[in-house]
Amino acid sequence: MTYIKLDYTNAEPFFGHYQIEFLKESVAAIHEQMHSGRSKHQDALGWLTYPQDIDPQEIERIQKTAQHIQQTSDILLVIGIGGSYLGARAAIEMLTHPFKYSIPGPTQHKPQILYVGQNLSSTYMTQVMQALKGKDFAINIISKSGTTTEPAIAFRIFRKLLEDKYGKEEARKRIIATTDAEQGALRELAQQEGYVTFTIPRDIGGRYSVLTPVGLLPMATAGIDIQQVLTGAKQAYNELLTADITENSAYQYAIIRNILFQKGMAIELFVAYEPSLQFFAEWWKQLFGESEGKERRGIFPASATFTTDLHSFGQYIQEGQRDLFETILTVKEPAHDLVIGSDPDNIDGLNYLAGKTVNKVNEQATIGALNAHAEGGVPAVTFEVPRLDAFTFGYLVYYFEKACAMSAYLFGVNPFDQPGVELYKTNMFKLLEKPGYTETAKSI
Repeated sequence: MTYIKLDYTNAEPFFGHYQIEFLKESVAAIHEQMHSGRSKHQDALGWLTYPQDIDPQEIERIQKTAQHIQQTSDILLVIGIGGSYLGARAAIEMLTHPFKYSIPGPTQHKPQILYVGQNLSSTYMTQVMQALKGKDFAINIISKSGTTTEPAIAFRIFRKLLEDKYGKEEARKRIIATTDAEQGALRELAQQEGYVTFTIPRDIGGRYSVLTPVGLLPMATAGIDIQQVLTGAKQAYNELLTADITENSAYQYAIIRNILFQKGMAIELFVAYEPSLQFFAEWWKQLFGESEGKERRGIFPASATFTTDLHSFGQYIQEGQRDLFETILTVKEPAHDLVIGSDPDNIDGLNYLAGKTVNKVNEQATIGALNAHAEGGVPAVTFEVPRLDAFTFGYLVYYFEKACAMSAYLFGVNPFDQPGVELYKTNMFKLLEKPGYTETAKSI
């Protein structure tokens, strides 16, 4: 029994149980390769044991750095793109109060986390600059190389803003670089300027890096208990250490995805009924999309927040093309609940709900949509977690990382590279006449 409960009852009518058994030996062989130290991708598998291996002194240093930021800054500016920011943002959106800066209380005094370097919008960057006016701020620049275009441009702009505000000497104390241990432009700059630095392990790629300092420092700065995050990941590590698919639900999920794809289900819709999970879905989309989408294979990852999106593209889910399945994440115990009262006039006709909680209505909406979509020919896999807390976040991250690696291997692709991402960069560099990129490219 794992901490997260998997239910694929609403997917079973679309395949035979023998198909799961058919992949049992393949899963066992892949698992053995991943854990034996003999995998040809061993240089990308550090995330497998990192929750167990992280140095306690590193955790303490992260916590002390976060405390210093909390004491000296109103805002922490996280500069990164893809895996360098999505995981941290997923945790912060899931686990902190969305309106904490509008209400009194201790959480109001935690630094606000803003994000830049995840796009090339000059309007967005200007708006971030406006938000920093009159505020004390620090920068956490996250990049293995230091030359990825989006965060590199943002860092150049906001580093200057920091230096103009505080002077170069003080600005150096307000910049934390999370980067490669030994090489790259950012490591070189950090050594030259004397920035506080944290290391991105060489054997952990960006989309698998949320449980390293990449994600842990912003989380700790936002007031999240990173010890609990890592404890959750450790429990997932231990529970998913078996190759037995009857006990490892992450592998069951990977197998089911593979089978449904063979049945023509090329789109996976990740569904949550809590708005705070929106950026967890964004992290999940990068994890699966970048790991699987290569060699003309893989499932297209999409996401939705219900019941909101049941009123936007719910019609398509119910009656559109039958090329998608749903992965639904539910929460057993909400952080808060409300009781619906009675109204003597009952003009809105809701008195039949009087005495029930809003969460109870949400639960019934979940079941109602699940059954309706099943009747409409949409398979569904459902996950239930007890609650949304730091432990759960760490568990979920490790769980889906393990499932994703297995799923990609079952598709016959390398889960840890992203060769297709480089093409747009090459074309952009040609158009911008970057030295070394002299060939012509189509302009707009």
